[in-house]
Amino acid sequence: MESIVEVKHLTKRFGIFTAVNDISFSIKEGEIVGFLGRNGAGKTTTISMLMGLLTPTSGTITIFGNDLQKHREDILARVNYSSAYINFPRRLSVYENLKIFAYLYDIPNRDKRIEEVIDLFNLLPLRNTEYNLLSAGQQTRVHVAKAFLNTPRILFLDEPTAALDPETAHDMRKLIVDMQKSHNISVLFTSHNMAEVEEICDRVIFIDQGKIIAEDTPWGLAGRLTISKINLLIKDGLKRTLEYAQKHNFTASQDGRYLTVEVADRDIVYFLNFLSEKGIVYQEISIQPPTLEDYFLQQGRKKS
Repeated sequence: MESIVEVKHLTKRFGIFTAVNDISFSIKEGEIVGFLGRNGAGKTTTISMLMGLLTPTSGTITIFGNDLQKHREDILARVNYSSAYINFPRRLSVYENLKIFAYLYDIPNRDKRIEEVIDLFNLLPLRNTEYNLLSAGQQTRVHVAKAFLNTPRILFLDEPTAALDPETAHDMRKLIVDMQKSHNISVLFTSHNMAEVEEICDRVIFIDQGKIIAEDTPWGLAGRLTISKINLLIKDGLKRTLEYAQKHNFTASQDGRYLTVEVADRDIVYFLNFLSEKGIVYQEISIQPPTLEDYFLQQGRKKS
């Protein structure tokens, strides 16, 4: 796949503070890339530069093969953005807000396109409702609907499901992926929901303190960890199991008769042999391999 975005040695300073520190990455056509990091890591500053809202201190951004600074208007006509942390004009209806953006993007047959997007995102019951009367989840749906108005080739999504209930968030992810596949859209996607990132992202870029510290597939990053969690509901032998875990320096957490033990992959077989040999009686057992969330938390502990 062809790279549709190329970022090289991008840096942004605010006075003596360096928000983004010499980062380089690319996004391929039709690829969904997760852009992860703690609050304040530099994600929003990077996206603001990719949107042409901030001028880099140094470095280059090339989109569709053209320099963003020199071809800003042409590039941004084929890009769109949605964030859970923005607001639209409060007293305007959903339809009126979408119409303003349709004019801003100079969309042909704009009335027809607005109705298509309203239908696609199930906004018909809210069509004439003022933005300020919408729930947080409804506002989020309107934000994402706006992002698809111009059928963009690149979409920047900043925590698009943050305010949604689980069922609506699931539907929104499915819709985003369906639209991305049907129109071959490239997506840069930020989220603090690691399960969500694992579900939809082809690749993950992890940023911390303005620098990229890891880049891989979601399962590739999770696979860098070697600790699995063994979850047990123990009927008899809870004390002996806790003593075994303590003796071998395994991290263990207890909730009643439920026990979770963190065990290095190489030691799982020895732990299971212990349960068998010592006659530990359990009703439930599951082995949970490392996840992207485990990797995210480990990186956070390193920086604490």
